[in-house]
Amino acid sequence: MDMRALVGENFARLRREKGLTQEEVEARSGFSQQYLSDLERGKRNPTVITVYELAKALGVSYLDLLTPLERHKGKPGR
Repeated sequence: MDMRALVGENFARLRREKGLTQEEVEARSGFSQQYLSDLERGKRNPTVITVYELAKALGVSYLDLLTPLERHKGKPGR
């Protein structure tokens, strides 16, 4: 499993579910729109701190960025 791709896919999905643009997440997190774009495309290797800060900006748990989508589907309320 490519963790860069997993985090990027989860970030993009959660950002869209929250109705946020990359620019809005940029304002909330301090990470540039270019960094966020690269992250969504699996081009960045985020640190643990970055994952935590991005989750906070999205209003989700950091685990939501690290857990494969199949596991989310099986849990109630997700």
